[in-house]
Amino acid sequence: MNDEMRAHVAAFEQTVRSSLALAATLGAAEWDRPTDCPGWTVKDQFAHLVSVEASLLGDPPPEVEVPEFEHVRNDFGRIMEAGVHARRPVPGPQVAAELADVLERRLAQLPGLDPDQRTMLPNGKEGTYSLFMKFRAMDCWTHEQDVRRAVGRPGNLDAPAAGCFWELLRGGLPLIVARRAGAGPGQSVVFRITGPVEHRVAVVVDGDGRGAWAGEMPDAASAELELGWEGYVRLAAGRCGPDAVKAQVKGDEELAGRVLANMALTP
Repeated sequence: MNDEMRAHVAAFEQTVRSSLALAATLGAAEWDRPTDCPGWTVKDQFAHLVSVEASLLGDPPPEVEVPEFEHVRNDFGRIMEAGVHARRPVPGPQVAAELADVLERRLAQLPGLDPDQRTMLPNGKEGTYSLFMKFRAMDCWTHEQDVRRAVGRPGNLDAPAAGCFWELLRGGLPLIVARRAGAGPGQSVVFRITGPVEHRVAVVVDGDGRGAWAGEMPDAASAELELGWEGYVRLAAGRCGPDAVKAQVKGDEELAGRVLANMALTP
């Protein structure tokens, strides 16, 4: 296992263990609370984590017929839902115990995998297994935050996996500004993300209408957006619309509104 893979595995392990510690505090009614993922309860979030890791271990998929849920919109969603639906009759603490088991099995499996082996990534592209584990850390952390919001127990927002989230999704900001929000050549947007994780980046649109990172912060950007880290995460993960987060806007409010309305980058 090289240093990169080791860091991604450590981020993955930290957020899953944090989720398990959270699970140990949940009361019976809290397992059934709805989360920002349509159709999924707190227990469903844990069931999702279990089913993905069990699949990566090579465990046989559950033999279950997935009903025609409104939140299941495609074949990929149906595959993801199968592992969740199979565990709906299972008590929450038992699902958490299963997650603890698959975590230990995965941690035993991972050192024997080649970090440079090619595999299909969640974004539909091919990449290394090390990069795949970065996606796993991001996904597990995103679902941990879904659960924490649902049960009112914020925490672990600045985890190592939060860095994976930023590094993997920040690359979508030029696309959001230029294509989705329709910023014109010469226009620029500054993003200020505030604590507990802080970032400041700027996107500028070139003469061909393509978005790119600005080499330096523009003196007078077309629009500036200031978002709290959790608000940015919710928007980028497609968990809510712009009306649900607090954003401070300077400059072109219409452009800023289009950017905020098109921030979602995960399925």
